Amino acid sequence: MAKKDRNAKAPTTERGNLSAQPRLHQSAPEIQAYGTVSHMLPLDLEEPVRLEMTEQLNLLLADTMTLRDLYKKSHWQVAGPTFYQLHLLFDKHYGEQSEIVDTIAERIQLLGGVSIAMAADVAETTRIARPPRGREEVPVQISRLLDAHQIIIGHCRELAELSTKLGDAGTNDLVVSDVLRANELQQWFLSEHLVDAPLVHAEQPQLRNAG
Repeated sequence: MAKKDRNAKAPTTERGNLSAQPRLHQSAPEIQAYGTVSHMLPLDLEEPVRLEMTEQLNLLLADTMTLRDLYKKSHWQVAGPTFYQLHLLFDKHYGEQSEIVDTIAERIQLLGGVSIAMAADVAETTRIARPPRGREEVPVQISRLLDAHQIIIGHCRELAELSTKLGDAGTNDLVVSDVLRANELQQWFLSEHLVDAPLVHAEQPQLRNAG
C-alpha cells in the first residue's frame, strides 16, 4: 500500500481550499451608507421620493423602537393594585409594537434605504423623552406612554399626507393601516386607566337645598 505524501496539498475547488475553520474577525467597508437609497429600483418611485420617505420612516422607526422598549420597561417595573392587568397589557402592546418595528424597517429596505437598528443610533434619533432607570408610579408610566403615542400619531398623520403628495401609496398604506391605527387603539386602552372613576362605591350627586 502506497504511503500518503505528507506534503500533498488539500483538495481544491474553484472557491479555493476547503476548510471547516470559521473565518473570524472579518471586516470590510459598508456596502451601502446610511441615508442613501439604491439606484434604479423597479418601484416607479423616483430617487428623491425614496430618499424623503426613508428619512421620515427612519424617524418613525426610531420612535417606535423607543416606545416598544418603554412598554417592556413598564411591563417589568409596574407595581400596585393594578399590577396584573397592566403587566399583561404592557406586554401585549410591546409585542404589537415589535411587529410594527419590523414592518417599518422592511419598508425602508424595500425602498432601497438602510433602516436604523442599533440602540445608540435610536437614542440619538428618537424624539421621545428618555425615562429614568428606576421605577415610577403607574400614572407616570402611563402618561409617558401616552406622550410617546402622541408623538408617533402626530408624525403618522404628517407622513400620510406627505406620502400621498409624493405618490408613495405603499408607504401611505403602511403608515395609516399598520402604524396609526394600532397606536390610536393602544392609546385608548391606556388613557382609560387614567379616568378617576370609583372602584366600589358610586359617588352620589349632591342634593341642592330647596328654597
